[in-house]
Amino acid sequence: MTEKTTTLFYCRELTPEEEKIQNRRMANIAKVLSNPIRLKILRFLAKQKECFNGSLHEELGIPRATISQNLQMLKDVGLIHGKIESPRIKYCINRENWDEARNMFAAFFADCVKEKEDSSCC
Repeated sequence: MTEKTTTLFYCRELTPEEEKIQNRRMANIAKVLSNPIRLKILRFLAKQKECFNGSLHEELGIPRATISQNLQMLKDVGLIHGKIESPRIKYCINRENWDEARNMFAAFFADCVKEKEDSSCC
C-alpha cells in the first residue's frame, strides 16, 4: 500500500483538510523513521552516488528478511524506490519525497519554535 504523495505549501496557512493530510503524512514518515534499522538503510542509500544494486543484507550485516521488511516500509511511505533488474533490485532515495519530508518537518519545527518565542510561557 503506497501512500499518495501530497505536496503542500509552507508559506501560507493550511486549510483544515490540508493540515489533516499533512499531519497524517508526517506521522507516517515519523513512524517509519523511528526504527534504527530503517535509519541505517536510509543513511547507507543516501551516501550512494547512484542507485545501489548490491546485497543490502551483506553491506549492512542485517538478515535478508529484516532488510526486506524494512525496505517495504520505506517504499510504502515513498522515501525510497526500487527497480527490478534481475537478479537484483536497485534501490534509491526518492529525492522528490525526501525533499518533501525535509520541508514538512523543517516548517513544522520552525513554526513550533516561532510560536514558542512569541509567547510568554516558560
